[in-house]
Amino acid sequence: MSEYEWPAGPDVPAAETVRQCWAATVTALPVGACIAGEVVGRQRFGVFIRIHGVPDAVGLAEVGGMPHDMELPAVGAEVTGKVVWHADHNCQVKIKLDEWDRFE
Repeated sequence: MSEYEWPAGPDVPAAETVRQCWAATVTALPVGACIAGEVVGRQRFGVFIRIHGVPDAVGLAEVGGMPHDMELPAVGAEVTGKVVWHADHNCQVKIKLDEWDRFE
């Protein structure tokens, strides 16, 4: 998989599965919840995260929350963060990574 492709693979839920499980995901991951997960995809706008313990969720940490002097975590990196918003239109859990908070 190229660094900038949409996340895919055996450990990444299909888009339809994410949509079908969205209500349960929002309940399991309320705003303010702490998460841990693995980066499963990178885009210029942020990283996609496979959230541990919530198999049908996809998190997104966008570059807008990242300090300017940092780089996006690599695919495969283990990350932690906090849920800051739910994007109902595309069923994404918006995440702010803990490592980004240290530079505010």
